[in-house]
Amino acid sequence: MLPMLTYFVYLMGGAYILAGINHFWHEYFYVKIIDGFLPYPRLLVYISGVAEVLCGAGLLFPSTCKAAAWGTIALLIAIFPANIRMAIQAPQFHISSIILYMRLPLQLVLIWLAYLYT
Repeated sequence: MLPMLTYFVYLMGGAYILAGINHFWHEYFYVKIIDGFLPYPRLLVYISGVAEVLCGAGLLFPSTCKAAAWGTIALLIAIFPANIRMAIQAPQFHISSIILYMRLPLQLVLIWLAYLYT
């Protein structure tokens, strides 16, 4: 593995941990994304937050990194429809629709980065 990738996994793991914790700090924001789209939005926000924290933590340890990378890929695929919905309904989130649509291909980059650790 390239030396840069050896250290990047720690940055990636930390970012996913913080993103997962953010699901609990700003639960209302995440619920708003999926409310009326999927059943039990609050429960899904909690589950996805825990999943992000677990994936991020798993990336930090060599013994769990590969499984966590696959979990991260699965999580990114699972949340993609919610990100599409958010882009379509951008005005209600007070975020530029351009930014939200640009984020969609970024998701493919995140999947590729996680794949590097499988």
